[in-house]
Formats: sequence, C-alpha cells, structure tokens
Amino acid sequence: MGEMKPLRIALAQINTTVGDIAGNARKILDYVARARKAGAALVVFPELAIPGYPPEDLLLRDSFLEENMRAWKEIARQVKGITAVVGFVHRDDKGKRYNAAG
Repeated sequence: MGEMKPLRIALAQINTTVGDIAGNARKILDYVARARKAGAALVVFPELAIPGYPPEDLLLRDSFLEENMRAWKEIARQVKGITAVVGFVHRDDKGKRYNAAG
C-alpha cells in the first residue's frame, strides 16, 4: 500500500435566509468556490441550506419545493473539482417530504 494522502474537508456553517432559495444557492456556490480554492476535496453544508432553516409552512407549497429541487440540481451542475454535500428538501413520488442532503 502506498502512502495515504490527507483528505481536506471544509465545513461551511453558513447563515441562510428562510425562503430565499436563490440567495442561499448563491451563498452555497460562493462557499464551494472558497473551499475549492483552500484545497478542500469535500465541503459540507448544514441541513436545509437551500430552503433555509426552519422552512416550516413553506414546505406545504409545491412551487417552493420545486424551486428547492431546481436550485439543488443547478448547484450540482455547477460544482466542479470538489464534492459538496448540501441540505435540501426531497419529496418522494407519494408526496412525502424528507430533510435530505446530497
């Protein structure tokens, strides 16, 4: 076995705004870029970083959940050269909502 390289992990304890999905997504992408520049291989964000915490009754709005998923997919599309774990709301085929990360 060869020598193991250290794994640099960044923890991004960001201050999100409840309901500001676009603003939270911009902030997430900014911190992804900072972590990558600092040499991290992985950056981890808080639970519900995309919708903001706690989203409460916003989770009852289909349009809010759809915007949350679009933001998550766009973040995933834009992240390059680093792995990011981002908190969001997942809704399954039966409509059940989950506090998720991916």
